Amino acid sequence: MKLFIHSDGGARGNPGPAATGVVIKDETGETVAAFGEYLDEQTNNFAEYAALIAGLKKAKELGATEVDCVLDSELVVKQMRREYKVKEPGLQKKFIEAYNATMQFKKVFFRHTLRENNKEADLILNKILDEEARRIRN
Repeated sequence: MKLFIHSDGGARGNPGPAATGVVIKDETGETVAAFGEYLDEQTNNFAEYAALIAGLKKAKELGATEVDCVLDSELVVKQMRREYKVKEPGLQKKFIEAYNATMQFKKVFFRHTLRENNKEADLILNKILDEEARRIRN
């Protein structure tokens, strides 16, 4: 079974309050999972990897054998395709975690998309960040 993972991670400030957003769709385009999590203080790139890893783990739970990962982080896409080296030590750990998660699938694709084409995942992460900001204010 093939699933499409749309993931996004972001931080307000870099580093700053960070969160993930993940939307997983089946081949008909139906959403089969949508979720995110607050990550405390992290960088944008850390959050992007955390979102991808969460999406890969959930896709495996859902029974996927093939995944098409759609991200608006060109850096993460190129690192996962092994086109760029991962130089930052903190990201090296996240890369290894993501790479190991891909080993559970027969086929894995990584595609870069523009932020405006990844709105559902972006909406989830921003909702989480807004809720955390409100919680801190109150």
